[in-house]
Amino acid sequence: MNSTNCYLLAIESSCDDTAAAILHNDKVLSNVVATQEIHEQYGGVVPELASRAHQQNIVPVVTAALQKANIDKKELSAIAFTSGPGLMGSLLVGTSFSKSLALGLNIPLIDVNHMQAHILAHFIDEEGYEKPSFPFLAMTISGGHTQIVRVDSYFQMSVIGETIDDAVGEAFDKSAKLLGLPYPGGPLIDKWAAKGNPKAFPFTKPKVEGLNFSFSGLKTQIMYFMQKQLKENPNFIEEHIADVCASIQYTIVGILMDKLKKAVKQTGITQVAIGGGVSANKGIRYALTQAEKNMGWKTYLPKFEYTTDNAAMIGIVGYLKYSEGFVEKNNYTDTGVQAQSRLKI
Repeated sequence: MNSTNCYLLAIESSCDDTAAAILHNDKVLSNVVATQEIHEQYGGVVPELASRAHQQNIVPVVTAALQKANIDKKELSAIAFTSGPGLMGSLLVGTSFSKSLALGLNIPLIDVNHMQAHILAHFIDEEGYEKPSFPFLAMTISGGHTQIVRVDSYFQMSVIGETIDDAVGEAFDKSAKLLGLPYPGGPLIDKWAAKGNPKAFPFTKPKVEGLNFSFSGLKTQIMYFMQKQLKENPNFIEEHIADVCASIQYTIVGILMDKLKKAVKQTGITQVAIGGGVSANKGIRYALTQAEKNMGWKTYLPKFEYTTDNAAMIGIVGYLKYSEGFVEKNNYTDTGVQAQSRLKI
């Protein structure tokens, strides 16, 4: 097994994006993503429709990734795939395809934890991006997760703070829905926030002990605020959408940063990395760069294409497992590995 010349196919299908990537060691040769626009009309991901779309997309996406990387499938050293967490129907499509292809090619099959992948995406060899050193703190922020993780090595991680109810991405999307913005609304709030006054409408931050988060109360607070304002002025959204978005984003970013500052103080670790779809948010990125300047942190912001669900991040975890001997130690050619909708770091 040659870990210095590894060509790896990675497959990601945890939610509503079908993705495939080819890596040569820790360098990405191709990273193809097929998005599912059908969910927009429902205001959120419909699991049954997502799994059907994965079945339609997975072969074309894998074919495109191989062609873009100029690699024949017979040259592959291993296949890595997302085993969880995620939507069960979606995971099963990627899992079944990966098992079948690995069996047909007689190459190792490597299961990957989706949340670990968001963190380890920082170790993709990418020009202009510095890799963190251990230990560091990682904040994973997405539509389904909000966590602060202490990372002591590639595969030694411990969650030291997490949401007790809703995830930050859901808070953004549900707030956007209240404003009449289409799904996914989080990026649209970010866009409008750049034009507004972040202190126009103050919202109360929830009080949660320790390093844990809560966003359900904030969502309710925003809902009652909007109901009150629209009752007094039916044109309130049209007249104040930028200020409302800026105020919502300011509050959410403040909640995240307060907990992150507390985590840095408790652990003494001043290296901070972010990952997950919400890590593309400009407000969060700005707050982290300011913390680096004002508090002496070393911050790591992922390349935008590695923030949302993608296969390149699955590939880097697969390569790290492959290169560190996990394949030989754990018999990763075994196709008995199962998808798990709930899988912890």
